Amino acid sequence: MSRRTPAIRRPHSPLPAPNLPPFGHFIDGAFSAGSGTETLSVENPATQTVVTEVVAGTSADVDAAVTAARHALPAWAATTPKHRSDMLLRIADTIEAHHETLEQLEAANTGKPDPVSADDIASAIDTFRFSAGAARTLTSLAAGDYAEGHTSMILREPVGVIGVITPWNYPLLMAAWKIAPILAAGNTLVLKPSEDTPLTTLKLAELIAEILPAGVFNVVTGTGSVVGQAISEHPGVDLVALTGSVGSGHKVAAAAATTLKRVHLELGGKAPVVVFDDADLEAVAQGVRNAGFWNSGQECGAACRVLVHESVADELTELLVREVADMTLGGPGTGDDTEIGPMISRNHFRRVQEVLRRVADEGLDIAIGGSAVAETGYFIEPTVVTNVPAGSWITQHEVFGPVISVETFSTSEEAVERANETPYGLAASVWTRDAARSLTVPRQLDFGTVWVNSHLTLACEVPWGGFKGSGYGRDLSLYSLEDFSRTKHVMMHHGS
Repeated sequence: MSRRTPAIRRPHSPLPAPNLPPFGHFIDGAFSAGSGTETLSVENPATQTVVTEVVAGTSADVDAAVTAARHALPAWAATTPKHRSDMLLRIADTIEAHHETLEQLEAANTGKPDPVSADDIASAIDTFRFSAGAARTLTSLAAGDYAEGHTSMILREPVGVIGVITPWNYPLLMAAWKIAPILAAGNTLVLKPSEDTPLTTLKLAELIAEILPAGVFNVVTGTGSVVGQAISEHPGVDLVALTGSVGSGHKVAAAAATTLKRVHLELGGKAPVVVFDDADLEAVAQGVRNAGFWNSGQECGAACRVLVHESVADELTELLVREVADMTLGGPGTGDDTEIGPMISRNHFRRVQEVLRRVADEGLDIAIGGSAVAETGYFIEPTVVTNVPAGSWITQHEVFGPVISVETFSTSEEAVERANETPYGLAASVWTRDAARSLTVPRQLDFGTVWVNSHLTLACEVPWGGFKGSGYGRDLSLYSLEDFSRTKHVMMHHGS
């Protein structure tokens, strides 16, 4: 094991207090304290200090929000694509005008290093702008006579009221991934942000309150067991969309089944990085540094499981250790070259620590890292676990932290079989200089996104979503607007 005790960068001077949103839920165009009396603490995981308190919502609060969304639905659904596009562009402009406020608030709530929070907000802006354009470009089967004496046309309609449950790893960005296409398709929504990271979603509600009609966009804060459950089983919600863990996906799907509502699930991942013997190993190491440890590894598409050909495994491991040894840990306000921030919460910090203890107990080799950093904040050393045998626990389970594992294969067939053996199917990457292999292997991998010679490169124009245990439904791209709309066939008889 290569041992080091990385220092955690701290700001040279106190950071400005974040511009907090108003207290309360955002329902029917205004903030209110709701029906409950309990509050939830929101913590900065880089400093372990409480930033503020938010309302612990109740089922009655969800009911009020759904009522507002249903009341607003007919008028919003009747607007033209141009009108909705204009509204989304105004939202994008508003986020851009307040990007520093939102970046500071996101960083204070999540402990993210400055480059990560800045990228999150910039990506949220782009998501709204893309959806604004997509709202005006949906197409369907052309009207025509597909049965003799009958003319058919296909209408694309909003689904209705959408319930949204967003995660803590990208609070505003994952909200944008849902809000933008949902609004673009003519729906209204009720959104529950993670109880750990609700602040930028509430701030967005404050900033765009004068843009959207009252009731079109509603936010109810609280726990998944109360607010999330109430949204999932509410008869006034027509579709529930979740980005979260597999466990959360099971609960949401089961609750939604009671009213037969549609479900859109973007769940976990265990992305294999399949490295063949002809790959550019320097590029692989740099790619894993970026894609394996971005957002401190708290990323469902993280390049966390390296499958490398046995002939180049030692060389790649050496390059990975060199890259990881050079990484800098720190929270907000510590410079644009800070790469690794804290785990989001004490509970998640302890969970990642337990994973590292399990790795040690199983006798796996830790080439670098492997420990928490004994300072204030929930920091974990960036870690590389090597010589991992096939079928090991860490190859099958999502760590969601700055931990990558390295295992070897001997043939292309073995690489594909081992990559596919995970219960997840969100993302994977293939690294090779062989043009034929770069086309054939991605087709054999059972993942919603497969990159070749890169990893974790996203664009709003292309879909994001998984197979198997990673859920179903697509975010981003025109496919997301299709997911949040429904088709209606209208057939007119004009024969004798």
